[in-house]
Amino acid sequence: MNNEQLLDLVKQMTLEEKTAQLLQLTANFYEGTNVEGQITGPMEEMGITEQSVDASGSILGLSGAQAIIDVQQAYMQKSRLGIPLLFMADVVHGFKTIFPIPLAIGCSWDTELAEKSAEIAARESAVSGLHVTFAPMVDLVRDPRWGRVMETTGEDPYLNSLFAAAFVRGYQGDSLKDEPDRLAACVKHFAAYGAAEGGRDYNTVDMSERNLREYYLPAYKAALDAGVEMVMTSFNTVDGIPASGNEKLMRGILRDEWGFDGVLISDWASIREMIAHGAAEDDREAAYRAIRAGVDMEMMTPCYVHHLPELIESGEVDEKLIDEAVLRILQLKEKLGLFDNPLRAADPEREREIVFSKEHRQVSYELATKSAVLLKNDDSVLPLQPDANVALIGPFAQSPDILGWWSCEGVKEDAVKLGTALQERLTGGKVQFAQGSNVHTITAEQIAEALEVASKADLIVLALGEDSEMSGEGGSRTDIRLPAAQLELVKQLKAAGKPIASVIFNGRPLDLHGVIDESDAVLEAWFPGSEGGAAIADVLTGVVNPSARLTMSFPQSVGQIPVYYNHFNTGRPLNPEKTEERYVSKYIDSPNEPLLPFGYGLSYTSFSYGDLEVSSNEMTAEESLSIQVRVTNTGERAGVETVQLYVRDVTGEVVRPMRELKGYVKLALAPGESGTATFTLNEEQLCYHHSDLSHRSDRGEFHILVGANSRDTQKKSFRLV
Repeated sequence: MNNEQLLDLVKQMTLEEKTAQLLQLTANFYEGTNVEGQITGPMEEMGITEQSVDASGSILGLSGAQAIIDVQQAYMQKSRLGIPLLFMADVVHGFKTIFPIPLAIGCSWDTELAEKSAEIAARESAVSGLHVTFAPMVDLVRDPRWGRVMETTGEDPYLNSLFAAAFVRGYQGDSLKDEPDRLAACVKHFAAYGAAEGGRDYNTVDMSERNLREYYLPAYKAALDAGVEMVMTSFNTVDGIPASGNEKLMRGILRDEWGFDGVLISDWASIREMIAHGAAEDDREAAYRAIRAGVDMEMMTPCYVHHLPELIESGEVDEKLIDEAVLRILQLKEKLGLFDNPLRAADPEREREIVFSKEHRQVSYELATKSAVLLKNDDSVLPLQPDANVALIGPFAQSPDILGWWSCEGVKEDAVKLGTALQERLTGGKVQFAQGSNVHTITAEQIAEALEVASKADLIVLALGEDSEMSGEGGSRTDIRLPAAQLELVKQLKAAGKPIASVIFNGRPLDLHGVIDESDAVLEAWFPGSEGGAAIADVLTGVVNPSARLTMSFPQSVGQIPVYYNHFNTGRPLNPEKTEERYVSKYIDSPNEPLLPFGYGLSYTSFSYGDLEVSSNEMTAEESLSIQVRVTNTGERAGVETVQLYVRDVTGEVVRPMRELKGYVKLALAPGESGTATFTLNEEQLCYHHSDLSHRSDRGEFHILVGANSRDTQKKSFRLV
């Protein structure tokens, strides 16, 4: 259908049919695949009619090719105008083949592989009948207490923007209509959900518009520039107004300023939640505020279907707003080719061939190997030698709970377990197991068994972490250390006097005290996905040399939070050489800097940096700078070094961060080999939002900082003239 035909279709719809198109419901509103029958419990609870369900525009959470085929066919038989359903789901880091959590994917600094993971997730989802994924989540996060930090790629706006665009490309491809094995992507959560006060889910967000535009909005804009078809509103307030009713944010910035003409959907029940926020008196006012803000689709509350008709009849809402929303939804259905083929790629036979295929699991494995960050490796305890006699101890030694939150159709029991994989690889050695503790509890018997097994080994590998319920949505924590039971296990095994290599499975940056000092080596595995055990075993044994770098700082303690690399200097900065000075910006009981900085990660080899070279000590708007540094692999293994470029604007109209990531180069070097990391820096990259919200640069002095992470860098200066 062309746009004129879609407009004609809107004209043929009754007001009730139009408002029903704006309603999204979960699959349990239907009796199995029978959309006829009695009103179910959920319908009764929401107070909606069977007619509204029959005319609703989309379904959330149903998957499986045959189930979706059955529902779509039954729906189309009833549809007066032949308008097909949209099927959507949270395919966040894989469908059935589960990839590492997005925070881990970010640590790979590999946007091509991230794009490939989204392409595979789309392929598995599409053949199983889905049309839209609620991903990517691109919220910038500086607070690891927030459970949904596992869905983000980190604390940096530049890197988050690169990953946002990569995920959108992977899900959507070049043409949804011509590529039925792709999904429409939905970027979320607009806006600034990751800045919730206290790291508490759904909590208030309050910041200046300048701060919002400088740090939090760029990744959403990058997703839009990549062609994302849908945007989801966030649960939080922005400038005191809930996002789902925030006209300035949704119509002012998203629609008018950025030109987004795709579908805007509320998050789950967020329109009705305006009442709890105190921004709407009742469902009627919530519907009024949301439709005026430009929200096209209401997820799992009936404010629109109940109240939009009367708001139009009373003249409070122009029916044109509903027509625009319906047209955008129909345009998305047309882009997906659903008017020509309502079943799209749903195919039970292909589903059996494609979903969780060996090829897909191999990409999951590769991404997991590139996402594991080596945090410590004293005395080269890792990699394990082929003939090592290892005691593998801890609640994650043989745990299948390594997929993480939002693992869609992933099955824990399908995940490759660390112990099984490690045993297969140490064919010349020996792996002995002990539970050691549960995730949250420990017994004297478990300690005794762990000590007995450890006494017979040359080295202890401790498999520790959070269970998947400890992060994700609703998984905020005030204490981000490992559970006390596991810290007690570490303490007991430390007394055994054997080298300890700890592997941490988790969904957020942790306070690692009680583990990092007691361990000789620490490997951050995150929740690594379906092939996680195999990937982590290969990193531990040196089949793979770790290359990942942190995209969130690890705090010294929860009391430092938020702690992030691109902070301001303050008017009384701490001089590292005068730590006893009192009246400066510091803690009296903790260092200012994080335990582990943004960009940090070790390798089984070593790299040395030559002198930093900059093409000129002046830059103009017309002429860029060329920046080079020679890097040499000085170790005995091939490895990958991620060379990072940071810039500091020394004096600005608005205070500027101590450093900001502007680029990175990954160098794969053989032992003894050298390579050159080359960067180009131009005036546009020096622009920022000023106090009047204009986006421009300031002339004056700048620092160029290049190195292996945000802390360990070389510096050169130039002036923008």
